[in-house]
Amino acid sequence: MSGAPVRKHSSPLPDLRLVGVAAGTWLSALGCLYLAALPAALLAAAAALLAAGLGSVRRLGSPRWLVAAVLLGVVCGAAATAARLAVRDAAPLAGLARQRATVQVGLTIVDDPRPVGGIANGPQTYLVPASVTTIETRDGRHLRLDAGMLVFADDPAWRALLPGTSVRASGRLSPPDGGDLTAAVLSVSTAPDRIGTAPWAQRAAGALRTGLRRACAPLPPGPGGLLPGLVDGDTGRLDPAVADDFRATGMTHLVAVSGANVAILLGAVLLLARWCRAGPWLAAALCTVALVGFVILARPSPSVLRAAAMGGLGLLALVSGRPRAAVPGLAATVMVLVVASPALAADPGFALSVFATGGLLLLAPRWRDALRRHRVPAGLAEALAIPAAAEVACAPVIAAISGTVSLVAVPANLLAEPAVAPATVLGVVAASVSTVWPAAAEFLAWLASWPARWLVSVARFGAATPSAVVGWPGGASGGLLLALILLVGLLAARRPAVRVVVGACAVAAALGAVPVAVVAGGWPPVGALMVACDVGQGDSVVLPLGGARAVVVDAGPEPTATDRCLRELGVREVSLFIVSHFHADHVGGVDGVFRGRRVDEVAIGWFPEPAAGRQEVLGEAARRGTPVVVPELGWQWVEGPLALTVLGPVGRVTGTDSDPNNNSLIVMAHVHGIRMLLPGDAEVQEQAAVLAADGPGALRAQVLKVAHHGSAYQDPALLEAVHPAVALVSVGVGNPYGHPNLPMLGRLQREGARVLRTDLDGDVAAVLDRGRLATVRHGVAPGRRPP
Repeated sequence: MSGAPVRKHSSPLPDLRLVGVAAGTWLSALGCLYLAALPAALLAAAAALLAAGLGSVRRLGSPRWLVAAVLLGVVCGAAATAARLAVRDAAPLAGLARQRATVQVGLTIVDDPRPVGGIANGPQTYLVPASVTTIETRDGRHLRLDAGMLVFADDPAWRALLPGTSVRASGRLSPPDGGDLTAAVLSVSTAPDRIGTAPWAQRAAGALRTGLRRACAPLPPGPGGLLPGLVDGDTGRLDPAVADDFRATGMTHLVAVSGANVAILLGAVLLLARWCRAGPWLAAALCTVALVGFVILARPSPSVLRAAAMGGLGLLALVSGRPRAAVPGLAATVMVLVVASPALAADPGFALSVFATGGLLLLAPRWRDALRRHRVPAGLAEALAIPAAAEVACAPVIAAISGTVSLVAVPANLLAEPAVAPATVLGVVAASVSTVWPAAAEFLAWLASWPARWLVSVARFGAATPSAVVGWPGGASGGLLLALILLVGLLAARRPAVRVVVGACAVAAALGAVPVAVVAGGWPPVGALMVACDVGQGDSVVLPLGGARAVVVDAGPEPTATDRCLRELGVREVSLFIVSHFHADHVGGVDGVFRGRRVDEVAIGWFPEPAAGRQEVLGEAARRGTPVVVPELGWQWVEGPLALTVLGPVGRVTGTDSDPNNNSLIVMAHVHGIRMLLPGDAEVQEQAAVLAADGPGALRAQVLKVAHHGSAYQDPALLEAVHPAVALVSVGVGNPYGHPNLPMLGRLQREGARVLRTDLDGDVAAVLDRGRLATVRHGVAPGRRPP
């Protein structure tokens, strides 16, 4: 008798009929983003023919309809992407971008401008996503079009632009990197000329977001910077240490606008409606009003509209009274969103939203019911099942994106779950009243800061756990591998005997693999050979010489982070400061190298551009009286156990997509029998030239500082020749360039390299530990102590 109620209230089987169509739409759109319009259209036509052919086959039964559903999705995704690719690759704009023409453009801002770095004591650079509507060339041609464009601007007036604002600007076009629907990149050095105002919704959003930031200003930096991120995804004031802790504990999704934000808000509205005894249709109407208000607050950008669509699925299931309709609703939402905006297929936030929602619909109800069968109270069962299901569903996506797996993500999110809803709801209310009653907004923000403090504490203690984050193969292969392991684990959970075997194997693998790859050393690391400093989107590498001396290669984008890294490593004297090239992300922090230290010599590359970066280095060296040398090919430098040799550039490279990058100094370091290659930002052209000149044997190295922040512009033959055991990637969090390239990192991992990234691991070091090569991470812990 006791088992009957459990069976009666167990979750019904989901309706998966539309999942195949959604998967085909998503995957085909993702693949076609890397093609031209014609191949994408041919793929859509081929899928349509195959689907029609399957319709005439009668012997295949139900598998025929599953395959036909996937093919139908391929038709939708490939056709929609082909249409957008045709606009992106339209001859006039593409030709002007290849010619790097100087043009005047009419633009509509589509998302918030954000800073992406700049030269120290110089202008800040801003990345502005926009849609180009008109182009006027120097020869008098006028073009009307509608295509995506990224604007890199130096003038601070761009930062104040709201999405939806129409502007006119003059600048230089260049081709995009590819893999999305951006048609061109525009570099602008002047202020925009406004020719229109933002829509009322965007103006309202700007006022509310500014009001919330003002209300949070009196709070401590941790909760004060976190609260706007929880409410509307605004992480401009988020403390870097808190951001590190959130990454290490798998809690970053809390500060990104997602379906979870919408679900929390709608849940609070539903709770209030039920307390007032409102009927389902009135409750749905109140939820709709709240949903519209949230979209306005978080800005009606594509990511926010996506989150609203995902969160609205629960509302649909509530009104229809058919919970089984939620999964088909999710599949239909994916199809509609991808067809409307194929670029979402490559958006990690979109993938996380979809998988998290799928986990809540498919896994959470069954886990909740299983816990209730074991006499766990209903509220606690729900609180445990929801975050666990979301984390398990998202884990393969996170592993594919980051190349890591957080071992503390599930317990950290379980502990965080009770605080997320009150902090978010109180923050939303504070933002809503901030423009009319600032004092009340400050009081509500103060109330919301207490659950936010709990979240900061959970992240801090979780990140401090030894081996909180372990390396994992990145890219699609790593994500599929983890998905397979999780699937086996979920199936094994149904059988006690298999559960014991799988659990024992998992523990043995964790105990056997983690200590081999990463040494849990202190900081500064003992036996350090090379340290890649966490300086954001840029490079700064330290080669310790013993005592307080070191060689420093590049200076990162700004002085504070570079100085912090050198201080924590105990570096007080720089025997040699090497500047690989003069881009701002390598020289912007030059003052941080000289700050409070003696620098004996500076070595720079021959290529004189960008002129501002070169002047930054030469000016600082002149002020300090430090000699400057321009090393030629084969130049050598030796001090103590460290020997350096310049391997490139082998010639003066011009006419490439980036001449400064392709004239980077390439240096091979030898110390204690270990070879370490530092290629600066050298791209395919210079890498191939060095390989041809020196041969594979001269480039073999156990440690590689991956060129150009792990971008896709790598020569596969050079990577094969180097064949590193350790690859260090210096890259910034959330950078707009798509760095690092996950397939390239996956290749390094498949070939046996341990890959560490500064955006995920903080400062990273290759060390000699009892005669063997190992790695140490620093910076994912809650604090960074001085040496």
